[in-house]
Amino acid sequence: MERRTFLKGSAGAAAAFTLAGCLGGGGSGSETITIGSDIPYRPFEYETTEGELVGFDVDIAEAVFSEELGYEHEFQKTSFDSIIPSLNNGNFRVIMSAMTITEDRAEQIDFSDPYFTAYQTVIVLNQSDISSKEDLRGVTVGVQKGTTGESAATSLKEEFGGDLTIQSYDQVTGAFDALRNNQVSAVVNDNTVNAAFVEQSDNVRFLEGAGAAEEQGKENAPPYLTLTVEEYGIGFRQDDDDLREEVNGALETIRDNGTYDEIYSEYFSG
Repeated sequence: MERRTFLKGSAGAAAAFTLAGCLGGGGSGSETITIGSDIPYRPFEYETTEGELVGFDVDIAEAVFSEELGYEHEFQKTSFDSIIPSLNNGNFRVIMSAMTITEDRAEQIDFSDPYFTAYQTVIVLNQSDISSKEDLRGVTVGVQKGTTGESAATSLKEEFGGDLTIQSYDQVTGAFDALRNNQVSAVVNDNTVNAAFVEQSDNVRFLEGAGAAEEQGKENAPPYLTLTVEEYGIGFRQDDDDLREEVNGALETIRDNGTYDEIYSEYFSG
């Protein structure tokens, strides 16, 4: 599957959006969809050491926009906490950034049909005394700004009567670095992104315990504490119904023809 690079400069992004802004229905192969995304967010979108953009979202975008709909597409690096205003300001055509569909976000933008199920989870250092959710009382947790991980931590703080400190970072890598350096005691973030970090680290583990996945009876629930159950969607401006409907059709097609499962198995086990 072809890999896509991404636009780093604002001038290049503006040029790409000029092409994207003239899109009507149906791909022509000469039109470009510019995709706003927070990078890095392994395994959904991240750069290799050679500067190549890869990840689950990257491959799904290739399958949907290029292979099924016939559009060219480019990823534009964007801060997650400003990604919705940037979409609505016309900085890019769609959002594809492991974004959870929430009621608040759905008031600002439209979403595609869900294309991924995720869970908010907690990771700690192996030597940590934290062994249950209750042990998080009184500690500092790291999160990424504007994410549902931040929202889940805020809900946990309310559950603890305020006895939790939340440290927010521009990118999730900042939270991971803070955990390594003992600046926070735990990180709250999506399970697959946390899992990628755990796999790359010798001294980090998931916090175990029953949680939201078990409460909702989810099949194949992760074997560790889940604070929420969430669905990812591709984000669109609210006046972009034609493209959203095209994308929903393409998502259904790649699920039916096995492309989705092929991409999924490349990045996730089980």
